[in-house]
Amino acid sequence: QVQLVESGGGLVQTGSSLRLSCAASGRSFSSSTMGWFRQAPGKEREFVGAVTSTGGPIYYAASVRGRFTIFRDSSKNAVYLEMNSLEPEDTAVYYCAADLRRLSYGGNWARVREYAYWGKGTLVTVSS
Repeated sequence: QVQLVESGGGLVQTGSSLRLSCAASGRSFSSSTMGWFRQAPGKEREFVGAVTSTGGPIYYAASVRGRFTIFRDSSKNAVYLEMNSLEPEDTAVYYCAADLRRLSYGGNWARVREYAYWGKGTLVTVSS
């Protein structure tokens, strides 16, 4: 059974940094797509970033590009989201997602429906 477990969320001030972790179990995702999404209260779940495979292309949403960095550790079957210069607009529940396919065309890496596996989320709150 595949499980994704996020950790690292919390309450921080504007301009702070956080690192979120996502540990996968049940199978290896080293050659598959792992991504991060977020959902703010009253809003739809939105794409943050994704890495299509170990050493593969990494994609970011325009709103986080330059501030957030995704990296993965295949030996630990994990993916991380390093978040810098956090803003109140970054407040949301952050979800880890994974799919066995390499989502690398037509922007499919950014679509919620393309991911088969999801974690339960971790809350990030950025105070002004």
